[in-house]
Order: sequence, then C-alpha cells, then structure tokens
Amino acid sequence: MLPALCSALAGLLLLPLLLCGFCPYFFQDLRFVFTMARLVRRARRAGARRPVSTLLDVFERRARRTPHKPLLVFGDEVFTYEEVERLSSQAARALRDAAGLREGGCLALFMGNRPAYVWVWLGCAKLGCAVACLNSNIRGASLLRSFQSSGATVLLAAPELKEAVEEILPLLKEENVQVYYLSKTSATEGVESFLDKVDAASDEPTPLSWRSNITFKTPAIYIYTSGTTGATIVLCARFSASQFWDDCRKYDVTVIQYIGEVLRYLCNTPERHNDKNHRVRLAIGNGIRADVWSEFIRRFGNINILEFYASTEGNISFVNYTGRIGAVGRVNFLHKKILRYELIKYDVEKDEPVRDENGYCIKVPKGKPGLLICKITQYAPFSGYAGAQQQTEKKQLRNVFEKGDLYFNSGDLLVMDNDNFIYFHDRTGDTFRWKGENVSTTEVADILGLLDCIQEAVVYGVSVPGYEGRTGMACIRLKETSEFNGESVYRHVNTQLPNYARPRFIRIKSDIELTATFKYRKVQLVEEGFNPAVIKDPLYFLDDKENRYVPMTQDIYNSIKTRDFKL
Repeated sequence: MLPALCSALAGLLLLPLLLCGFCPYFFQDLRFVFTMARLVRRARRAGARRPVSTLLDVFERRARRTPHKPLLVFGDEVFTYEEVERLSSQAARALRDAAGLREGGCLALFMGNRPAYVWVWLGCAKLGCAVACLNSNIRGASLLRSFQSSGATVLLAAPELKEAVEEILPLLKEENVQVYYLSKTSATEGVESFLDKVDAASDEPTPLSWRSNITFKTPAIYIYTSGTTGATIVLCARFSASQFWDDCRKYDVTVIQYIGEVLRYLCNTPERHNDKNHRVRLAIGNGIRADVWSEFIRRFGNINILEFYASTEGNISFVNYTGRIGAVGRVNFLHKKILRYELIKYDVEKDEPVRDENGYCIKVPKGKPGLLICKITQYAPFSGYAGAQQQTEKKQLRNVFEKGDLYFNSGDLLVMDNDNFIYFHDRTGDTFRWKGENVSTTEVADILGLLDCIQEAVVYGVSVPGYEGRTGMACIRLKETSEFNGESVYRHVNTQLPNYARPRFIRIKSDIELTATFKYRKVQLVEEGFNPAVIKDPLYFLDDKENRYVPMTQDIYNSIKTRDFKL
C-alpha cells in the first residue's frame, strides 16, 4: 500500500513538471481562462440584477468608499471621486431640466481631452442616456454624419470648436437639435451655454427612477475611435513625446496606454540619463511592432507590455498574457471553445473569402495569414453599427462552414505560429496583390524600419497602367542626420524581401501625416501615386539593372506607362 501511495504522490509532484515540459504555457493558459470565466460570471450576475448593475454603480460605490482619492488629474487640476460624483449629478440635472434629456435619449459630446468629458458622461448615465463620442478633428459633412448616425438630440461642444459647430448649425437647427457650449456664455446665436446651468443645479444624488429601465442591452456609448480608461487618470490635451516621461514622473504614473505608433515616437526622442527613472510598470495597448517593443524595453526599463487585439464593434479579442514579443495573444483550447473563431483563406484581389467547391470557407494552416472570423452567438454578439444597416451586413459572413451559420468578419489578417501564438499581419484593405502574390504592407514597413537611416515608413500599393494588381510604394521619413543612399537601401530590400514585395517606388517626406488615432493617411498617398510631375517630394525608383534606387524622372515615368520599362 505504501509503495502505491508513494508512486501516486510522486506522480502528482511530477505532473506540473511534465506539463511545463510538454505544454510550457499550460498554467498561463489556465489562469487566463479562469480569469475570463470569473469576469463573465460577474458580468452576468450584474446584468441579472434589477435595476441592472453598471459601471456607474461601480463608480458610485468607489466614490462613497474613497471620496477624497484623486480620479482625474489634468495639468494642475485634481478632481476627486467625490467632486466628479457631485459634478455628474449637477450635469444630469442640468441636461434633464434645460435640454429635456430622459432615459433612452442620446447626447453627442464634441470636445477633446478634458475632465468634463468624464463627468458629463457619468451625468448622462445617471439619466439612462447614451453618449456619442464625436471625433474633435472632423468637420463639415463628416461631423454631421457622425452626429446623425447616433440619433442624438443634443450636442455639447467645447467652445474652441465654435467654427466647426457654426458650420453645421443651420442643418442641426432644421432637425431641432439643441446645441450647447461647455462654457458659461455663448457668442453664437442659436447656441446656449452649459456650465452656468451646471453651477445652478443641485448636486444631490439623482434618483434611480430616472434610469430604472436600463438593461445590459441598452446603448450606453457610441464610440467612433478606440480608447480605454483606468482608476486615477492623468489627462493631457495633446500627446507630446518630449514631455511624456516628465509627466509620468510628475504625476507618479504607474500604467500607460498606447495606440499605434505612440511607443515608437517615445523611442525616437533623444536619449536622456533619466530615461529609466520612473514608476511605470505596465503599458497597455495595441499596434506596437516587435522591433519597437524590444527597443522600448531596452530604453525605458523592464516595463510589462500588455499588447491586445480588439475592435470596438467586434465580438473577438486576444490578450498577450504571456509577454511574447510581437504577438497579440495566444490561442488555447478552452478559450476557443467559448469563442468560436477561425482564420480563413482570403483573396485580397477580389476582397472576399476563398470558398471551396461546396461554397464553404477554408481554414488556413499554421504559419499562413488568414482572415479572422468569429461565430456570432449569445456569448459573442455583434450589435452592428448605429444607423448603418448596410455596413452592419458587410461585417457578417453567412454559410461559412455549414448552411445557416453566421460569423463576424473582423477585416483583419492574422497569423498563428506553431506554438499557438497569434500575430497581427495586416488589414484586408492594406494588403495588396502583385505578380500573383499577396503583399503585407505591415511586413514591408517593418523591414524598411530596420534601416538606420529611416525614421518611419508607410507602405501601400499603387496602380500601374497595363499591370494587374498594385505594385509596392513606400513613403519614408529620414532621421535628421541621415541621407538616402539608393545602393544600401536596394541591398537591404533585395536581401530581406522577395521580388514581388520590394517597393518599386520610394517617396521621401519631411513629415508623414497621421489621423487623430495615430494612423497613416494612406488614401491620399495612394491617390497621389508616383508621377514626378505631381509629387514635388524626392522620388526614387528601384532599378534592377543599376542595382540601386535611382531618382525618379519624367522619362522613367513615361517609360513605365508605355511599358517600355518593365516592372
């Protein structure tokens, strides 16, 4: 009996070692699944309560428990939980009395980063109203379309956006929209002030009856751009790479958020002796390249980077909980049983999934890029786009693996490696086809970024008369002390990239324009093409006979158009 017990005990002790040997990420996978299951269970319990328990209830509990704890820091201003609670109650009463907002209504916020964004949003939540977060950089027809899609009846704007508001004001008035400035006075006829009404309102807690019919399916917020929040939050009006770490030190920041190219901008600032002198322990976001990831850690210390993949409207997300550099997450069996997702073959030229002879989609093997799709279920719902049924339909794939099934189309190409780590590859609109091959703009940009002379690079495909598909072109910005060397750049792309993926044209700009969410404005670059008569920036052409990039001339351009110069 004793030998049997000893053997059993030894087996139990060896089990973790065996699991680590054969499944090195087993315990991390298990912890992640248990964490997700716990969050789902909490969410379902909250949703089952009547009235439903929402983020507003969480905030109010925190305000009662820690009323004097800072919630928002904005420059020299500090707003405690108690102050934000009072301001949000005043905002709710002002919106109810002056604007007539009631449960089920919607307010559109048109302003940049400022504390009022938070307490106005919470005030709307106390009324049971949704908030539409309008991008403060859009104007004219785009602004009007964004407003109308939300169904909002009230617009609250920052006073510095006066000109943008006045541009669409006549059309808003035709639709009986009430417009306010976040100020105590208004210089625009037809636009009222709001802060004076907030000051005059009571700061008593709002009654639950104002939002008694709210459920988890009630719209809470219409999001046009991505974003997350934490506990105490430090806001700045604009992102500044040179000021960023000074602010982190000043406010004792421990967690930072990034999107897109933000971390690369920080890496590109001049090195300082105090680069690692800060308390930041965690960076959360998405869009960081593998080379930037490594450089960021080397430069600013051993900061844990929590890269994730998600989309505002999507029903599938990944979190890189293991810290594998370059990955957006990891596929594990239990996660995939809950969220039924796959990577399928995609024809970038036809801009549609590839289907077999039976009309069903085809899963891609490991190591090959595929379109990420996720089955639409009660655990992974897809609510669609407000006021855009046609766009909602485009994001749904039907009859994917069997008749009648329905999947969400992420629009993103991802790759899974042999260790089940998943990597972002490209967006379907950015991948282009040349010489019968798919070219990933992200991959080519990463390769160009390895050159010492290049500060940043954006890659896209341009149409060439007489050729199918699109050929590669790169717009680059050089480092301040560097010059473009056509021979060394040619050697680099010739060594690192297959022939079909090498950029045939390179355009050098002193500054590459970005969107408000730090994404490159590719559409304009594509439209401008590679005609030296149109583009005044330095242009170069990949000349295989000369084994280098040569200055693009009008003669070369004409020869390409007439196909005397073969690509």
